[in-house]
Amino acid sequence: MKAFLGFVSFMFISHGVSGLLHQWIDWFPTFFGFFRFLVPDGYEIYGYLVLAVLGIGVAVASDAVGKKS
Repeated sequence: MKAFLGFVSFMFISHGVSGLLHQWIDWFPTFFGFFRFLVPDGYEIYGYLVLAVLGIGVAVASDAVGKKS
């Protein structure tokens, strides 16, 4: 379970950061196509920031799950 949550947190953080970089630096390529459909048009910066923060939250939760077992 901890490995799965770690993978999910990596995906959220990497998608959020790459989306933010793509919005701020226009020439930065987007490597992840699926997550752009989760972010509403006109709110890209906020949406990618939420994805990155959600990834950090999942990482903290996966660490807590790992300590319990």
